[in-house]
Amino acid sequence: MPPRSTRAVSPLDDDDYPAYTMGRAADMLGTTPAFLRALGEHRLISPLRSEGGHRRFSRYQLRIAARARELVDQGTPIEAACRIVILEDQLEEAQRINEQLRAGHVGELQPKTPT
Repeated sequence: MPPRSTRAVSPLDDDDYPAYTMGRAADMLGTTPAFLRALGEHRLISPLRSEGGHRRFSRYQLRIAARARELVDQGTPIEAACRIVILEDQLEEAQRINEQLRAGHVGELQPKTPT
């Protein structure tokens, strides 16, 4: 998933900033690098690459990966888990837009692109 926003913020405050290496991300999630690679293969997350070609993950991507891991840990096949997480993200976005429309903030509608 591409970065969600393009607004300028400090890397410390930016959920989309690719701050975590593959090993660190796997440690944080209690999983393996192979699991994170599989999520990329199923197009759930698309980590950016460092100048040396190493995968780098953002906090937002780690939250998405953690949700997929929950589903896989419950016995859901990884392909299905990735699809479920994508659909959950799309539903959340649609609900956000719906809420803005109901509140009369039509001029403020700017979809967030998932990561």
